This record gives sequence, structure tokens and C-alpha cells, in this order.
Amino acid sequence: MLKVSQIGLDLDAPEDILPELAAQKLRLAPGQIQSWRIAQKSVDARKKSDVHFVYSLYLMLTPKAERRVLANPRLEKFVRPAAEEKPQTLIAGRFAEPPVVVGAGPAGLFAALILAKAGACPILLERGADVDQRTHLVKEFWQRGKLNPASNVQFGEGGAGAFSDGKLTTGTHDPMNRQVLHELAAAGAPAEILYLAKPHVGTDKLRLAVKNLRRRIIALGGTVLFEHQLTNISIKNGAVAGLSAITPHGEQQFATANIILAPGHSARDTFRMLNAIGVPLEPKPFAIGVRAEHLQSDLNRAQYGDFAGHPKLPPADYKLVTHLDNGRTVYSFCMCPGGQVVAAASEAGGVVTNGMSYHARSGLNANAALLVSVNPNDFASDSPLAGIDFQRRIEKAAYQMAGESYYAPCQMAGDFLMKRTGHGFGHIKPSYAPGVVPADLHALLPDFVAASLAQGIRAFGQRLAVYQDMEAPLTAPETRSSSPVRIPRDATRQSIGLTGLYPCGEGAGYAGGIVSAAADGIRTALAVLQNSLL
Repeated sequence: MLKVSQIGLDLDAPEDILPELAAQKLRLAPGQIQSWRIAQKSVDARKKSDVHFVYSLYLMLTPKAERRVLANPRLEKFVRPAAEEKPQTLIAGRFAEPPVVVGAGPAGLFAALILAKAGACPILLERGADVDQRTHLVKEFWQRGKLNPASNVQFGEGGAGAFSDGKLTTGTHDPMNRQVLHELAAAGAPAEILYLAKPHVGTDKLRLAVKNLRRRIIALGGTVLFEHQLTNISIKNGAVAGLSAITPHGEQQFATANIILAPGHSARDTFRMLNAIGVPLEPKPFAIGVRAEHLQSDLNRAQYGDFAGHPKLPPADYKLVTHLDNGRTVYSFCMCPGGQVVAAASEAGGVVTNGMSYHARSGLNANAALLVSVNPNDFASDSPLAGIDFQRRIEKAAYQMAGESYYAPCQMAGDFLMKRTGHGFGHIKPSYAPGVVPADLHALLPDFVAASLAQGIRAFGQRLAVYQDMEAPLTAPETRSSSPVRIPRDATRQSIGLTGLYPCGEGAGYAGGIVSAAADGIRTALAVLQNSLL
């Protein structure tokens, strides 16, 4: 089988003609293509006068035709043998007690799935509720301001990604990424994620996939326990001996020599507990900023030109970055076409923003986080938890600025750039639920963050027209884009100096998004299985 790339297709042309176009490109007769399927699909909008799709195809040719194509040096640029996707072979580990996975976000779910497939009968503990109950509690928070500290946008089945755009893009090239996509598709995510260049699930479809992953873990012999929050790890002779968890029925002990710790980037109490019992932690760079909103229709015109509104085109997106003279980086993050800005607090008395969209991406506004890089040397402390304190101070200040409510401070871009206190909003209405209050974001954000954001917005305006709109709402603060802490691990993926503790995923500092976190969970589970045989 061959993989053929760079096949252009007009927006109005049917996909049925792709084999014919591929045959022309390879100088073959159509009959020499025995079968085909889409390997990748993307939008090429570099020329606004010629927006079109670009495909890569998997082709099964007759043996003679395949030999001829591979022997033609003129075709080398866009033809190569297709990589074979082999089924994963799992070793059966040896465990005196079941391994325990802490956290049911992408890393924890996929780690538990691999262990269950291997017959290890893992126990998966999640501090929050199952995704259905969690959804109810999150909506109650958005509508009534009633925050549940254990089940919210950050905590509960599915992790923080369950209330996001459900992006499945990643900057890593881990071969496990394909396995993650296949598992999600098998669990009910749209099959298109297997070939779209920018796959996304949407919060609605992702919640279904999360439930089905849990059901599969249980069917394979695993146990999933909700409302079970890790409170302590028992250590004996430098090795894990068990853990304690608080449950609706009181504290419960679990005997185990293997803990996969996938706590998520907002598990501040877990990081504090680890620090107290002597598990090595280190601060890591992260970023903070605001959520910027623009009309999706304006963004479509900016990216697609006259083709904006074409029924076959997806809502437009963007990814921007600029490196400033002050050494800071300003960049867009978690861009949500047709989405909304949501309250993402997990602690009482703090305001946190995030972006979310459904699979259809049909909302009026596009939103993205605009973030400024933050380094450990920005804190006047050597504590590995100093980044958490930094985040928390901003979140609490936002809560006070909003009148001690979970409304969010918000300011139009023009007022922010001119350092004017805004009193209202223009043609773009802020979508943040439960609501916003006009505010001076310079009074909320650290000076270096506010100054860097202003430079970044001006730079982005030179590259993308929507950033010239001075009525774009900026809602703050966006503080939870990544973990401010890393739990160091050795070559065996175990915590430094503590046998049997396996930190993984975004919260432990080893991933940045759904796919990379899930892939890290898979690799960590494989390490647990391998190490159990030593």
C-alpha cells in the first residue's frame, strides 16, 4: 500500500473523484487502483483566491503498478510506502495487589485501559463525579454560581479536556498518538478524527467517548471509583506501599506497590501533599493571560476571503505566536472556533477562564487564550509550589474585582491598549458564563503580563485582521493552561527516589493536551507492566 500526498480538490468537487485525481498524478489508469481511503484532509487557504482541500490517500495498487510508481524518481516527493499499523502486543505484568491509577483525565483513562487490556485489573480513582453528574454540576455552577470543589471544569471524569474544544492536535510525534485516535474513534468519537489534519471532538462528543472508555476498562476487569480523592501515599523502605483516599463513606486504604499518578494541572492539594511527604517536585514554566473573542464570521472572512461561508469549509481557526524584545513569548492557545468562554474555577473565591466548543462549532464567537510566558524566576520564592501561589493570587484578585462573584473581569481590546477603564462592550458580546463585569485588566494582571499582552495584540493585528477590532472582549484571567509543577521521573518513569510512583500526564508536567497526555498514560502503563517483571 502507498501513501500519496498533495492531491488538491476544489471545494465543490465530490470526494468520489479522488482516485481519478490520484491516478492522474501517478500516471496510472484508474483500474490500477484496487482500493483507497483518506489518510489526511486539510484546508489550504494560503491564497484567498484559491481556497481548496488537500488530501493524502492510502492506495492499494496492482503489484506491477506499485513497482512502477516506486521506481519513478519524479514521484518521490509525494509517494511513499504506507507505514504499517501493527496491533499492540501487551505483556502480562505480575502484581501482588492491583495497580492504582489516580485521575481519570486522558492520561489516567488510557493508562487504566492499557493495564486492563493486559489483565492487571487496575483500580482507577477519580476525585470528581462521573461525566454525566459532573456535567450537571458544572452547569449549576455556570447558571447559579454554586461551585463544587471536587467536580467542576478541572476535576471529574474526562479531566479538564472534557470541557474544552476537544482538540486532538499535538506538537509531539509520538507513535502512540495514532493509537489514541483509534481508541477514541472506537469509543464513539467521530471517525473523521483519524484523517483530519486538525482533528477535534468537541465537548459533547468527547463526553460520550469518555464514558465508553470507562465502560471498556470495567469490562476488561478494571474498577472505576468516583468521588475518591487521593490524600496520602504510604511509603516503606523507599517504595510505595499503598495510598489513602477520602470517599463519600470516609477514608479508605488501598494496598498497592504501583501508583500511576495522573492528577491534572489543577490538583494543587495533591502537589502540596507530595511536597509534604518528600516526593521531589520542581517548578516549571507556564503561561497566563486572557481569553480574546471575535466574531466567527469575521474570522472566516479573514482566513477564507470570498470563500467564507462555503458550506464545506469548517469554521476558521488560527494559531499565532510572537517573541518580544523583553524575552517573553505571547501566543494563542486552545483556540475554539464557534465556541464560548466558560468559568473554570476549582477553588472557592477564585475566577478562572477557559474556552469550550461543541462538535458543530456553531457559536457566534471565536475565542482563544492569549498567553504570556511565565518562568520560575518570576517568583520571589524557591518553593516548587510558588507558581501555584502566583496563579492563586491572580484568581483571587479577579474574584474580588468582580464583586466577590464568579463573574469575570472583562475589557475591550481598545480600552486595554489605551489603558482606559471600560464601561461596556460593543458589537462583540462576551460569551463567558455566568457573566462579566467591565474592569481594568491592567489593575488585575502583573505588569509584565499586561505589557506583553498589549505588544502581542498589536503584533497579531498586523497578521490577522480580527486583532485590529478594538471592540474584541478580553476576559480574564486565564491561569490554568498548563501545570506550574513537574514531578521529576527517571528513565523507568518512576518518581526520583520512590519506587512504584509513576507521575504522568499534563499535571505531572509531561504533556500538553488530550492526545499527548493520553500517549504519556499509555507509555507509563507499559512501563508499569515491564517493571513488574523485574
